[in-house]
Amino acid sequence: MSCLILAEHDNSTLHPVTAHVVAAARRIGGEIHLLVAGDGCRRVAEQAATLDGVAGVWLADAARYADQTPESVAELVAARMAPHSHGLAAATAAGKSVMPRVAALLDVAQISDLVGVESGDTFVRPIYAGSALATVRSSDAKKIITVRATAFAAAGTNSAPAPIESLAVPDAPGKSRVVSRRLNRSARPELDAARVVVSGGRGLGSAENFHALLEPLADRLGAAIGASRAAVDAGFVSNDLQVGQTGKIVAPRLYIAAGLSGAIQHVAGMKDSQVIVAINKDPEAPIFQIADYGLVADLFDAIPALTAALGRTGDGGRNP
Repeated sequence: MSCLILAEHDNSTLHPVTAHVVAAARRIGGEIHLLVAGDGCRRVAEQAATLDGVAGVWLADAARYADQTPESVAELVAARMAPHSHGLAAATAAGKSVMPRVAALLDVAQISDLVGVESGDTFVRPIYAGSALATVRSSDAKKIITVRATAFAAAGTNSAPAPIESLAVPDAPGKSRVVSRRLNRSARPELDAARVVVSGGRGLGSAENFHALLEPLADRLGAAIGASRAAVDAGFVSNDLQVGQTGKIVAPRLYIAAGLSGAIQHVAGMKDSQVIVAINKDPEAPIFQIADYGLVADLFDAIPALTAALGRTGDGGRNP
């Protein structure tokens, strides 16, 4: 057995989720190779080469991969799968775009949202919005897998980097191209990699309340901001902040849920958080069933009080 992992990056920095995928691959066993596809991304390959358990890094550095369009990257991954039994990527927007195409090109089934490994052909994945776990066995010669990064502790680094091999890739244009890109810039941590997440729901009432109440608290904690689907659908925040089955899966050390009822769709995206704090004025809200700490209170009183209290601590509450 051997594993090929598609590294996730922005052409300059390796995304932390890749280290979690390496940890999943180590559970499968065999040699592990990372594939870095991009433009001017040698630095990413050097970062990937330091991850524990990685035997080698393949670098596809070419202009055609500058935007990492799913069609071009999928063709590259499929072409490099010949010596490997398993192909893995994180279950992020990028991984979910590329790996189904790889599976189609190889004419195999995909195993989505891996959270456990029992053997080289038997895996565990959530079903029914995370309310149950299914053990699945694949008889395909090539296993194409997306990994829920929060289910695996990140692989460490070592001082003896793996070798990096540059690939000769055709310079032919892909089937699609990126015309423009609008990115939301924020000084806060990325939602799916943050140690602390402050999330709001429909109970905040409006976009103005959402920002006015949660942003000062998040700033005090050095936290990322998340939201329920109901809050996103109501236009409080953009959908890149949505936590849940159809949003981002997070597992921070501390998750603060303010004005969230605890719908199963949302819980599926945050139930693996180490400590969950719920603030809701409804004592029967389902969120209290999974919360480690619950505060039955009006969030319009509780959140400003909490923010003010954190401002009086020595470190601003940044070390939960």
